[in-house]
Amino acid sequence: MSVENILSVRNITKTYPGVIALQNISMDFKKGEIHALVGENGAGKSTLIKVIAGAVSVDKGHVYFEGELQEIQEPLERRKLGIEVIYQEFNLIPELSIAENIFLGSYPGGLVCVNREKIVKDTQVLLDELGLGYLNPKSPVKNLSVAYMQMIEIAKAIARHAKFIIMDEPTAPLTANEVKILYSIVDKLKREGVTILYISHRLEEVFDLADRVTVFRDGRKIETLNITDTCQDELIRLMVNRETSETFPDRNYHNKDLLPLLEVNNLYGRGVRNVSFKLHKGEILGLGGLVGAGRTETAKIIFGANKMWKGSIFCEGKELHITSPRDAVQCGIAYVSEDRKQEGVLLTLSVKENIVLPILKKISMGLVVRSAMEDKIVEEQRSRLRIKTPSTEQLVKNLSGGNQQKVVLAKWLASDCKILILDEPTRGIDVGAKQEIYLLMNQLAESGIGIIMISSEMDELIGMSDRIIVLHEGKISGELQKGEFDQETILKYGSGYAVEEQK
Repeated sequence: MSVENILSVRNITKTYPGVIALQNISMDFKKGEIHALVGENGAGKSTLIKVIAGAVSVDKGHVYFEGELQEIQEPLERRKLGIEVIYQEFNLIPELSIAENIFLGSYPGGLVCVNREKIVKDTQVLLDELGLGYLNPKSPVKNLSVAYMQMIEIAKAIARHAKFIIMDEPTAPLTANEVKILYSIVDKLKREGVTILYISHRLEEVFDLADRVTVFRDGRKIETLNITDTCQDELIRLMVNRETSETFPDRNYHNKDLLPLLEVNNLYGRGVRNVSFKLHKGEILGLGGLVGAGRTETAKIIFGANKMWKGSIFCEGKELHITSPRDAVQCGIAYVSEDRKQEGVLLTLSVKENIVLPILKKISMGLVVRSAMEDKIVEEQRSRLRIKTPSTEQLVKNLSGGNQQKVVLAKWLASDCKILILDEPTRGIDVGAKQEIYLLMNQLAESGIGIIMISSEMDELIGMSDRIIVLHEGKISGELQKGEFDQETILKYGSGYAVEEQK
């Protein structure tokens, strides 16, 4: 192995039942470089991460670190070498504090005599470096939003003085300001000689950060390029092996209904204060705002996952009394969570079982499931969403993140909902799959379904919405019609500046 390479993989092959996840992969990672890895969902990126981390064993091939063959395929052994992974799905213990999570497994003083004062102090230093000094190191992780959990995962890797850090979609749950913080951290780590393997579907990030980029497709390495020698169009072509576009499909929405499909009046709940809005049939209503603005909290109150303290919700003029997600589903409301692992799918069940979960009563006769109807519905949704799976009997945990997200969507579409709430619908989804989701959203809206879309991606929010409501600190700070959409205005409303100006 070359001395300039900190890590190399040679002839790696890994198969799962019915799927070749990696086929004869050989790659080198240079010391101190930022190496991007791109490809569609199911291309093999996540499997390669797990191979390097020692989380899965290979059928064939070898991993070398600092020139030494690594024969022991165990995560703990790889971590001792200095390999850290920030997974797209977090590995935090909710009941433990921020400080305890960051130093878990490496407590000063050992497990018997943990120096809690030191870990709290060291955590505060780390949080200050990340621009998160306002967080309390003693606060339980369960109280954090998804975005803040991502930043804590990054802090964990930095605290362990890693030499090789894998970042899997690190900016997916972050706002624009938090992305800037991440960029500065990545730049700092690079200057300190840390190698970063950066996986992202956001190609602009790849060109902002990476020195080299490798394209995967269908479990194969297609090409490795210097970032200065390529462009977005070439990467997309190599990824999908077909022509595609990053533009948003045309929308032709005109509100003709006086009676709104959904009406929310004076909603109060955890993180939500006096929120009122209307949603019409066939409309895509965007919810904008910074992390912690109350967007997800509003959605969860409507869906019955969070308690409504005060207010009223009407659907087609009829007041709803929603106290649980079961009530919401019966009223025709569906919710696709931003956290698919915890709230979207049951990983240990099959694709089929996940899709039919909300409609078991509909497809059953007494206690017996009508298998012919079940198979028909599942196959319709699998085909409609182009879910990549060798079989609908495949366990969801064996699918890529993007295909897991498609299973969540399929589950709710099978329920024939009237109102669909999408919380970060394209988080962790590749360019080609994004286009499929956008087209599907348009089709659903044209069929009369009202869609509420929460998105931290400004282009997506502007490109897909018919109307945008912006929240700040749990309250609506502004509302924009289609012709008024402007990134600067949305950011002003989101940060509260526009509200202050109006005062």
